[in-house]
Amino acid sequence: MSLTNAPTLETDRLILRGPRREDAEAMIAFLRDPARSQGFGYIPQRGDAWRWFTLNVGHWHWHGYGYFVIEDRATGKPAGISGIWNPETWPEPEVGYVVFDGFEGKGIAYEAACRARRWAYEDLGFTTLTSNIVPSNTRSKALAARMGAVYERTYENENMGLDELWRHPAPAEVL
Repeated sequence: MSLTNAPTLETDRLILRGPRREDAEAMIAFLRDPARSQGFGYIPQRGDAWRWFTLNVGHWHWHGYGYFVIEDRATGKPAGISGIWNPETWPEPEVGYVVFDGFEGKGIAYEAACRARRWAYEDLGFTTLTSNIVPSNTRSKALAARMGAVYERTYENENMGLDELWRHPAPAEVL
């Protein structure tokens, strides 16, 4: 049972779905790993990482969208998260994406983020989206560029520090 009213989206290799209780451990492990979560937001304390996981559940209820858990069809395991994120202090909604340990380099983040963006444009009626990326996260910037996003500006993010805002193409350009 999902903890949210999130829809289930599918691609050839992935299922994007709402978070479940059993997904918490994979997310907490990611957040507490300083090397893996550096560009997303390292959270060393387990309780704080748990609160972030439940914050995403609340984000879904507050906005009607949030981070999907990316489930790998082949293994049934959570492979990462991707979706539309717009907490208080964010400049506007963003397409976000991360993959968990063991799932990198397989195109999963790209596939999931493209599907989440399509959902936001087609089903939610969004007309613009961004990705907010810390300047040192070259892999995330490469993925955003692969999705057609372009660097727009650097700004001070209250939670992340210096952040780059990358603008995604308009719906007519990707649908």
